This record gives sequence, structure tokens and C-alpha cells, in this order.
Amino acid sequence: MRRAALVGALVVCAVAAEPGVVHAQAWPAPAGAGSVTVATQVIDNTGHRLTDGTLLPDGKSRNVSALIDLDYAITDRLAVSVGLPYVFSRYIGPGPPPFIERAVDACRCWNSAWQDINASVRYTLTDGPVALTTSVATGLPSHDYEWQGEAVAGFGLRELRLAVDGGVRLEALSPRLALLGRYQYAIVERVLDVSHNRSNVSASLSVAISERFSVRGGVDWQRTHGGLRFGSIQGSLIVPGEFTTDALFDQHDRLLRDNNVRVGGGLSYSLPRVDLFMSYMQFVAGTDTHAGHALTFGMSVPFQRH
Repeated sequence: MRRAALVGALVVCAVAAEPGVVHAQAWPAPAGAGSVTVATQVIDNTGHRLTDGTLLPDGKSRNVSALIDLDYAITDRLAVSVGLPYVFSRYIGPGPPPFIERAVDACRCWNSAWQDINASVRYTLTDGPVALTTSVATGLPSHDYEWQGEAVAGFGLRELRLAVDGGVRLEALSPRLALLGRYQYAIVERVLDVSHNRSNVSASLSVAISERFSVRGGVDWQRTHGGLRFGSIQGSLIVPGEFTTDALFDQHDRLLRDNNVRVGGGLSYSLPRVDLFMSYMQFVAGTDTHAGHALTFGMSVPFQRH
């Protein structure tokens, strides 16, 4: 059964691609400025990349999340945010024989639950043409939700995330261009004393088409420090990985060494009282990870306290 669940180990995904990225930004908002953001993300997992990188087009699933988030700038440098997503998940299949499905997946129906409460504190070190902002964020499961299987809300683990966001306005080329970068290190709750912390790195180019309309494109890279490999399929043979005991296998959804690369782009448009945004991300490479794509769209309503 451990080897038969190869696909099942790869399907669970974190909502919003990476929690807390709604406010990943280098330049700060002025004191008293805040926003309420409502966003929806649809993730289509169209297959899986195995330990050797081979693409397996089986075990499809879909995740739809709705997020509400509040952000507020306490000072010109210090800001806080808190958000909570509600996740709908459905396993589509098929799994490769002799894949054994869990009860939560067998019905091919939608399952839903609140996921993790995400809170962050950001502090801007430098502002101007070159900006640098640090942040500390936490992810805490909102309740004891189901995490074993594919049609589930998430992993149900506590996280502490440390990040730095940088931005450079490329005024020598054009006042409309900005280069953005981010590094985040997530300290994840250990499972069976196995460390599976991760690093996420992103880089993007932003272009202000007008005062109201901007576009962005870039790449995201994830590296898991620790975790376990599940294995690969070579012809009709399954090459086992590192889940060598029943106890480890029971935690395989959480403990995969998920390394991946994603590329995408987005756009935003500002109206007098609301900002609209949309983005698309394609999963292009990796090991022990998903194949697929994600579409995110939403709106942010700004406010100002005097």
C-alpha cells in the first residue's frame, strides 16, 4: 500500500500557492493606510512530477480557495496583516493501479474547511529608489481539520516564516520599471522528528503601463530542506523512496521533499475606491511535486485613518 499511494503523496497543496504573499512588497504604505482584500484562487493539479522529475499525468485534483485579509500600516515603516482562507478540494483521479483511495477522495466530491490563520508583521529598513522590507509571519491551523488524502484543506502544521522583500526602481531605463525580489525561509512543525523546512525565492519585473494599470511577470522557486523522497516509476516497476516504515508512510502527505519552479504573471488596475488584480502561475519543473497551474483574482479596498 505504501508504494501504491505514490500519487496520493503529491496532491495536497497549500492554498494561495504560498501563504502570506498577498502583502509581499518592498515599498511601505504610509501610516494609517490599510486595506481589506478578498481573493479567490483556482488550482488545477493536472499531474505529478516524481522523484526523478518524470511527469505522471494521473491523480488529478482541483482546489478552490477564498481568502479574506486585513492589512494596516501602524507607522510609515511598520505594518501588520491577518488573513484566513476557506478551501474547497476535490479529487478527480484516476490513480494508477493499484492505487488505494482514502475515503475523503473516493466520492469524487467537494470537501471544504477553513485552513490556517496567517498573521504577519513587516518592517521597512530602507525606502526610496531601493527598498528593503523584512517580515515575520505565522501560519496556525484554524482547527483540527482532515489532512490525510487529496481532497483536504492543507497539512495542518504550524509554521514560522522569515522573509525579506527588495525592490529597485529602474529609473535609468524607465520610471515605469521596477525589479522585485523576495526570499522566505519557513520553519515548519516537525513530524516524526523529520525536518522539512523550506526556502522560497521569487524575482519579477513590474511595468506601470499607466497610473492605474500595471503588469508583472516572474519566476518562483522552492527548495525543501529535508523531507523525504517518495520514489519513481520506471516502466512497470515502482522504485521505492525513503518512506520505509508504516509510521513514515502515514505522514507522507506532509513530509515530501517538494522542490519546484513556477513561472507566471499578473496585472492590477486601480479604480477610485477599489484595486482589482489577477495572476496566472504555471508549474513548470520540479521533483516530488505537482504539475498544473493556478489562477488568482480578487479586489482590495483601501482605507486611510487620519
